[in-house]
Amino acid sequence: MRVAIVAGESSGDLLGAALIDSIRKLCPEASFEGVGGDRMIAKGFQSFFPMETLSVMGFVEPLKRLPALLAIKKQLVERFLNNPPDVFIGIDSPEFNHRIELPLKKAGIYTVHYVSPSVWAWRQGRVKGIRKAVDLMLCLLPFEADFYHRESVQAKFVGHPMADEIPIEIHPAPDLELDSICRPERTNIALLPGSRGSEIEKIAPVFLEVAERLLLNQENLNFLIPAAHEKAHQRLDEIVKGKEHIHVVRGKTREILARSNAALVASGTATLEALLMKCPMVVAYKTDRLSWFIGSRMVQCEHISLANLVAGEKLVEERLQAECNVEQLVTDLQHILNDVIREHMIKKFVLLHKKLKHDASDAAALAILELCSR
Repeated sequence: MRVAIVAGESSGDLLGAALIDSIRKLCPEASFEGVGGDRMIAKGFQSFFPMETLSVMGFVEPLKRLPALLAIKKQLVERFLNNPPDVFIGIDSPEFNHRIELPLKKAGIYTVHYVSPSVWAWRQGRVKGIRKAVDLMLCLLPFEADFYHRESVQAKFVGHPMADEIPIEIHPAPDLELDSICRPERTNIALLPGSRGSEIEKIAPVFLEVAERLLLNQENLNFLIPAAHEKAHQRLDEIVKGKEHIHVVRGKTREILARSNAALVASGTATLEALLMKCPMVVAYKTDRLSWFIGSRMVQCEHISLANLVAGEKLVEERLQAECNVEQLVTDLQHILNDVIREHMIKKFVLLHKKLKHDASDAAALAILELCSR
């Protein structure tokens, strides 16, 4: 069995490596080729181009790199049409991979896309193109598969890899740095303002003012801010400088969430991470007026946080734009620090974790081989 895979990001490389292992368990003689990173290559994957050539972000960079990207796409399509694999799997990078999937599907090659784009949330018209290009969509979240079924696209919910990584019961491992900050007599609150520069500038000052306001009335509080990378760490250090009981830590997001009684989280994947770490949260987000004006008219779903989307209900508060203000967030955090409210939310998070835990790579491999055996 020959399996073609194209992964364009480090997260896709991680998924691809795990998927290779899972397919090999079911089909030991399978071979793998396409575009992948170091983790996939270490599994015996043959990469025709460096994965980094596909890793472009934003609006300007893809335009600059468009000729090179189109040339790579053309070479991959020609290679796979001339020597057809049994299946092509595009991992994430939908704008690039759908352009490969479409001609391959038309030629009778099975096409699978692993990790659904957020088509259910905005630009839902994209589903028409997905229907033409993809034989099977592998979804990390259950509501995604439901959306595709309504749109007559074959889809399979395989579970979320993060739900497989994180245990159902959380027991913080010893950590000298964090254990020196998170003293038993203090209530710890995680602040996750995001990692992008624009998020730090817009959201972090609000979160810090919330912390200072809470400290006025409750001195036994600790606030911990995980910085995703060095640039974020430096900027957050500048903003926080001199503020007692507010600590910036390099990385360690999960370790901080494991030790926290509650969290204030900028919308994004971090909301799912907080859910899986069983940390009660309030979700908040704000951006510049123009981005909000455009974005709020494009979004087509009731909730924006993954916690609420997975729950199918308003489980956690979402405070967006004007509602992302100090007074409101102080009230919300005080509410979820109530023991009864916290316990209710944690019980819900445990149920949702179990719902998402499906051995994602094995489930994805089985769905792919079932498609190929038709």
